[in-house]
Amino acid sequence: MTQRITGVQRYAYEIVASLDEISSEDGDVARRLGLRLVVPPGADVKLALSQVDVCRTKFGSGHAWDQLVLPWHGTSGVLSLGNFGPVLARRHIVCIHDANTFIEPESYSRAFGLAYRTLLPLIGRRASRVATVSQFSADMLVKYGICRREKIFIAPNGHEHALRWDAKRAEIPLLKVLKRPYVLLLGSSAKHKNVHVILEQARGLDAAGIDIVVVGGASSIFSANASDHQRANIHHAGYVGDDDLAALYEGALCLAFPSKTEGFGIPPLEAMARGCPVVCSNAASLIEVGGDAVAYVDPDHGDGWRDAIIGLAGNQDLRATMAAQGRKRAALFSWKRSAQLYLDEILRLLA
Repeated sequence: MTQRITGVQRYAYEIVASLDEISSEDGDVARRLGLRLVVPPGADVKLALSQVDVCRTKFGSGHAWDQLVLPWHGTSGVLSLGNFGPVLARRHIVCIHDANTFIEPESYSRAFGLAYRTLLPLIGRRASRVATVSQFSADMLVKYGICRREKIFIAPNGHEHALRWDAKRAEIPLLKVLKRPYVLLLGSSAKHKNVHVILEQARGLDAAGIDIVVVGGASSIFSANASDHQRANIHHAGYVGDDDLAALYEGALCLAFPSKTEGFGIPPLEAMARGCPVVCSNAASLIEVGGDAVAYVDPDHGDGWRDAIIGLAGNQDLRATMAAQGRKRAALFSWKRSAQLYLDEILRLLA
């Protein structure tokens, strides 16, 4: 509630909203649980909640708030949805989205990586239950000693939020400038996002009449990994809002997602929900997400990415087929179903 919306924040918003929706449909659950959303001062609560009460604390911020303030407001139990939570909480369910700071430590700033590698195992040991977002992520939490397998349950990301976006409200000026087909490239400056493998194909894509639109902002948590690729067919959009992103997905030749590791990987799911074909890395959790609805390329095979994108550009029937398959695949991932998994675990702990 105090941060810019990216994947982890999106997850927390949607799970809370879905818990509220389930409670609205089942009055008995609402009465038994008495769910409260506890937020620090200055939090911008944009959710319209009918069954979940909002409790705004008087002081604190960041991890100090997590550890010192939140436990006083969660004496019957705490659900933490963004990797961290109070170590001393009773009946604590925490969602640890990934083990990326262990898998790709060079992607992160030294301070951020050290903090996560120190604290995640402590939280994983202390929590009653640990949620994560994919089988791959569950395997990595076990591999790196963050928690025991018997503590873990999998509650994936959902797709419904992407259907609420309205491309007609898009305001991004770039949409009026683009004259040629473009491939959409989402990702931060983090090394594991591997965006350079696409940017290095700019010359070949340019010769084929294809532009590259890069979406994503810089973050202090990542190590410096700025791209120096400068070509006329590379357009940097920076951080964009949801409606702008919807329009970019819908207008794109495809989404290229070359990441080397992901706990889940929500952009391919959003793209599929919006009918945008996806060319995706065959690494980590991404095959779990895409199934047989996307085209896969080795994350290090630059020529393979170029050939897949150019091949898609020349095959309208294939794009239409992938769009249809993608929509079906996206429908398998539901925020409400994942929220029900959390609800089941909460009721189990309270029994």
